Amino acid sequence: MVKSSVKRFGILTSGGDCPGLNAAIRGVAKAASSVFGMEIVGISNGYRGLIEGDARELSPDDFSGILTRGGTILGSSREKPFKGRDDGQASDAEVGKDKPELIKENVAKLRLDALVVLGGNGTNTTAHLLSKEGLNVIGLPKTIDNDIWGTEVTFGFHSAVEVATEAIDRLHSTAHSHNRVMVIELMGHKAGWLALYAGIAGGGDIIIIPEIPYDAVSVARDIEKRRSEGKQFSIVVVAEGAMSKEEADLPKKERRRLREKMPYPSIGYRVAAEIQSMTGMETRVTVLGYLQRGGTPSPYDRVLATNFGTAAAELLARGRFGRMVCMKDASISSIPLSEVADRTKTIPADHYMVDTARLVGACFGDGA
Repeated sequence: MVKSSVKRFGILTSGGDCPGLNAAIRGVAKAASSVFGMEIVGISNGYRGLIEGDARELSPDDFSGILTRGGTILGSSREKPFKGRDDGQASDAEVGKDKPELIKENVAKLRLDALVVLGGNGTNTTAHLLSKEGLNVIGLPKTIDNDIWGTEVTFGFHSAVEVATEAIDRLHSTAHSHNRVMVIELMGHKAGWLALYAGIAGGGDIIIIPEIPYDAVSVARDIEKRRSEGKQFSIVVVAEGAMSKEEADLPKKERRRLREKMPYPSIGYRVAAEIQSMTGMETRVTVLGYLQRGGTPSPYDRVLATNFGTAAAELLARGRFGRMVCMKDASISSIPLSEVADRTKTIPADHYMVDTARLVGACFGDGA
């Protein structure tokens, strides 16, 4: 076995689940145990388990046969240990000790030399803050939104693109049969990567994403143009964080307040109502929701998650902490967590995928 600087580490999954988490756990654990001789402690339910000391040692049987399984064998939560710390709020777990202090105590009790955390923006931001508290932490980027700064791609994204694309494919037949406009709302609160990729893959006619604010009149005009060309149906792909041009000009708090008062369950329903009102065409909405997170990971995500997992094991062995595994220039690498924290990777207006969509005839509702 290769000599490692880490003898025993904890691993957790935090935030929303997505395909590929188990593949990544397996990649870390197999390399760490068989190549580097490390002991592995699985922490239940994300940072909440670390706060409560809910953990157990993992054996090879625990991480065998999980490559193709969706979800996470460790469980997850959206616990934010540093939330409210500056306000002096006491921890729910123990009065007088805040959550980061409890985490440090439990890391010591569990005899952990390091932590490996699998998650999205919030998870890796917390990982950076724990690094600043003196803990040895390595992050792995997972999210179906593909919006983590510093990596070209996150595991979970391509699996979600496949699910969303299949849904768009299925909507084409009913849209064509009934001469309807079909609006499909996909996840993507701050970034529209999923809507953009699935929109292109599924042949979406209009793609509405947060980075390119839309104008309802322009959307209606694009649909009317299609109808004038003899195309009696349209597919509109909308990211959940999409906003109008008017909303984009507002301060975030005002925009959030107006969105909360909106008489529609979500943005997809508002877009559908605007289209039907302006064009008179029958319009229907599909909100794909949590289906995008579920199911088995695609082959691409299984490979990517395994790549990321084994790279994390190598970072542990070499004692390179405070970093997040990433893909850069199509190669597996790592970057400091400080570069990732509190940043979101959004789609540039001149991104080649935006150009690709426009060149094949998709519109973004911006009048361009």
